[in-house]
Amino acid sequence: MTAYWISVYKEIVDESKVAAYAELAGPALRAAGGTFVARGLPEQTYEAGEKTRTVLIEFDSVEAARTAHDSPAYQKALAVLDGGAVRDMRIVPGV
Repeated sequence: MTAYWISVYKEIVDESKVAAYAELAGPALRAAGGTFVARGLPEQTYEAGEKTRTVLIEFDSVEAARTAHDSPAYQKALAVLDGGAVRDMRIVPGV
């Protein structure tokens, strides 16, 4: 069953760290089988109306998404991001 990795950037503290993270994280997550489905700021918001950067990545399974997160390549990207953003990240199984 597919799974989705959803990241919401509540606050970007250091744009240069986020850029350096993206440069490493994108290739690491694609190499781990992830497909970027959506990325960026919302075109329209409802309810809470938060204009936060959101990233949606599809994986073949929850386990594949976990493995991608725990991979050495992605961990290197996270180390570069350190303190550069306040994010909420979750892995959700598809239906």
